Amino acid sequence: MQELVKVRRALLSVSNKGGIVEFASYLSSLGIELISTGGTAKTLQEAGLEVQDVASLTGYPEMLDGRVKTLHPVVHGGLLGVRDKPAHLSAMEEHNILPIDLICIDLYPFEKTIELENVTDAQVIEQIDIGGPAMIRSAAKNFAFVTVITSPNQYAAVLSDLEENEGATSYELRCSLAKDAFARTASYDSTIQRWMDGTTESFPSVLRIDDILNQTLRYGENPDQLAAVYTTRNFTGPSVVHADILSGKPLSYNNLMDADAALELVQDLHAATNKPAAAIIKHANPCGAAVSETLTEAFAKAWKCDPLAAFGGIVAVSGAIDAQLAQTIVEGQKFLEVIVAPSFSQEAIDTLSSRWKNVRLLAVGNSVRNNRWQQLRSVKGGVLVQELSCVQADADSWEHVAGPPPTEQQVQDARVAWITCAHLKSNSISIVDQSALIGGGMGQVDRVSAARLAIQRAGDSLREGTSPVAGSDAFFPFSDGPALLIEAGVRCIVQPGGSVRDQETIDICEASNVTLLHTKERRFRH
Repeated sequence: MQELVKVRRALLSVSNKGGIVEFASYLSSLGIELISTGGTAKTLQEAGLEVQDVASLTGYPEMLDGRVKTLHPVVHGGLLGVRDKPAHLSAMEEHNILPIDLICIDLYPFEKTIELENVTDAQVIEQIDIGGPAMIRSAAKNFAFVTVITSPNQYAAVLSDLEENEGATSYELRCSLAKDAFARTASYDSTIQRWMDGTTESFPSVLRIDDILNQTLRYGENPDQLAAVYTTRNFTGPSVVHADILSGKPLSYNNLMDADAALELVQDLHAATNKPAAAIIKHANPCGAAVSETLTEAFAKAWKCDPLAAFGGIVAVSGAIDAQLAQTIVEGQKFLEVIVAPSFSQEAIDTLSSRWKNVRLLAVGNSVRNNRWQQLRSVKGGVLVQELSCVQADADSWEHVAGPPPTEQQVQDARVAWITCAHLKSNSISIVDQSALIGGGMGQVDRVSAARLAIQRAGDSLREGTSPVAGSDAFFPFSDGPALLIEAGVRCIVQPGGSVRDQETIDICEASNVTLLHTKERRFRH
């Protein structure tokens, strides 16, 4: 093993041409011989660089529509030859194989191709790279002597290493790049396997988790637990682990869990109502949620739900945080750990970070949410996988089964109640008034206890409410839960329905002149 390996010959073949001319130009300035294929060679030649086509190296032209071009002993021998092993050097000399010290290959864009609309199987198959992964694996196996680059994101580190070491690369860099290379080919093959399975949007026959280590965390849920956060390749849509952290100290395990829960809830609220939404999460449960005509009003209503619980909580809002909203957030006796939003104005950043030096400001962007992702949860001996639950609150599809027809405000409140109870840990009951959560009963082993807790937490807000609405994440098996809610002042109940005793609940609502809506779907969150 050599600590430093001089780079004399490099093979470049990339689909993503971004930055390749600049990278290759620097290599050329160091006197490094450039070898390339097809479109990459053309790009470099048009930029005025001297490039040897791989066909002239192998003595064979590209053939079979480009399927065969680098699968040749001259290429792989140049990558795999062990430079301090006499027998290898002798064989390379005998067969006129020159060492290749660096390769830059990013593979055909298979992952992007399968996302295209109306793409055919034949088009997808042609984007299964063969020669690229083979060269990457050859180079990575021989990382003691070969530098392997699989992403434009690595150009800067390689150039810096070459400059620091006068045209050579360090063992540390080569080893790191080799690990990334094997991860890349594993990910690539896994995506192909899922597509071949016909399960790009469902469940593969073999589950491969292909996330990249983002950072280790100080600890997990508790100080005695090690923890880390990984990011998923090719994820699109708002995400707290992909967010730009604009201010504050590093995020903890619990911060990330709660921030993700807050983002998910506010996305559902906004999607259901098409109104500005705000949510506050504490220990994985909503302690505030609201929609309104402005973000500032939505936040104020969400905070009012339970200021005691919201203290030290995680906030998410559906739109950009401007100076006005930032000022509302910092007023009064508040303390927040994390604030999540699509974006922050500079004035908002200054206001929030001045109020709380360590508050984390997470900008998640305005991209469309990804509803196709899967949720994974480990159990001893295996992994549970399910589709992401995006709570729908399509009131038009609900069944009005008892009491007077809901008012327009009750319909809106029912949407908010249905969504918030779906985000509370089951069994759950939510109580909403004027589009804001006023009380939640969560994590109970029976529905009556959940109702009692929600009533207790709502307190005066329930007694003084205009026309409070209650939501239940599953059907009421008996009428005792609805009876408690009605006695406390609830005027509309939204629940899945489907119990063999539904009629008892329908009867008590009819007798009490309380509106009852059936969603016909359950929303447990264990």
